[in-house]
Amino acid sequence: MAVASDSNQAGPGLQNHDEKRISNQNDTTTDTESTKANLESAPGALPGPAGVAGFPPAPDGGARAWLVVAGATCIFFSCLGFMNSFGVFQAYYMSHQLRDHSPDAISWIGSLTAFIQFAGGALTGPLFDRFGPWVIRPAAVLYVFALMMTSICKEYWQFMLAQGVLAGLSMSMLQVPAFASVSQFFDKKRAAALGLVVSGSSVGGVIFPIALSKMLNGTTLGFGWSVRVMAFVITPLLLFASFAITTRFPPRKTNLFIPSAFTELRFLMVIAAAWCAFLGMFMPFFYIPSYAITRGLEATLASYLLAIANAASTFGRIIPGIIADKFGKLNVFATGSLLTGVVVLCLNSTVSTAGLVVYSLAVGFASGTIISGASSAISVCTSDPRNLGTYMGMGMAVASTASLVGPPVCGVMIDKYGGFLQAAIFAGVACLAGAVVAFAAKLTTPQGLFGRA
Repeated sequence: MAVASDSNQAGPGLQNHDEKRISNQNDTTTDTESTKANLESAPGALPGPAGVAGFPPAPDGGARAWLVVAGATCIFFSCLGFMNSFGVFQAYYMSHQLRDHSPDAISWIGSLTAFIQFAGGALTGPLFDRFGPWVIRPAAVLYVFALMMTSICKEYWQFMLAQGVLAGLSMSMLQVPAFASVSQFFDKKRAAALGLVVSGSSVGGVIFPIALSKMLNGTTLGFGWSVRVMAFVITPLLLFASFAITTRFPPRKTNLFIPSAFTELRFLMVIAAAWCAFLGMFMPFFYIPSYAITRGLEATLASYLLAIANAASTFGRIIPGIIADKFGKLNVFATGSLLTGVVVLCLNSTVSTAGLVVYSLAVGFASGTIISGASSAISVCTSDPRNLGTYMGMGMAVASTASLVGPPVCGVMIDKYGGFLQAAIFAGVACLAGAVVAFAAKLTTPQGLFGRA
């Protein structure tokens, strides 16, 4: 089976082996046999699954690897960064186009986006493993189209279709391949690289809420042109990402899905931990502007709290990623869930403007670990790097069902009780449960509960 016959994908050490083989005119070894032998004899080669040649270790750096990171960062800036500004849309819809709808009904739009962008990974992850980065290019076009359609929506069902379904689907086709491609190029520094990639969403979560809030509340542009301006900003970034992201391994020619993954206890426990964390972590990002308004803040300033939270999450994604490579991916993911739960529980105790700013910084930093941490934790569930996209896609698809129900459930509580206390308790306890399950998942690793897993 030809695994990597192209010398450009084999790395410098393998090229030397190929040069020796070519120089021997009497060598009758086939390209397939030679490539397999070279891969197996390369220093540090990783053992592959039964019957498949091993692979050289990940470069953990270099121009090509960092170009992939740059492209993936642009994707997360444009996708998850934009979704992180849904709190601005929530507050705006409640007082404008959808003022006749309840808060939980409006939050379903953002929840559906969050759900589909991760659930769609069940398909887009395997597609990436099988066909490579080509899936990113049509998705980029579809995403810009979805934003343009959102800009002309007026009815609830139109927002659900354009901003909920279409944008969520295109995001899933962009984000999961971006995660998987970065994971192919990094091993020892994988958590740090993924943290850097997801920090793009934090930067987007700073820029988009401020820009949207200013355009919606402080200019005469109106809703339509405010959203279109965001689409024009996103377009060149996605164009760059479409050509910057590549793969290191040849496509996986086996089944599209790997059902046997769901028989692995470690994989199931990591998914369960991510599910609980996702159930609670989105609550502040959906409702902190609305909560701040009830505490007397002006709408524009309340929207800035999202930008503050996302700015803090930049450090919460990069710094824990670096730490995770040294002290264990599951350790950092579990700790992030634990801290997020504690901070979310404190929401209703924050009453002043200064307190809300500090709270936004805390919740942003704490929750910043969860998405990048969940992805890096899932990556420890398989030893075959060609299956990373499939494992991440399937795992995040299951975990994303929590993001579908979490914010609307909180919205129902807010509407029923007329306050945010019950919603904060629900979300905070969910994150704490995720931390407990993540720590328990360490028992399935060779390092054990107290090891660096």
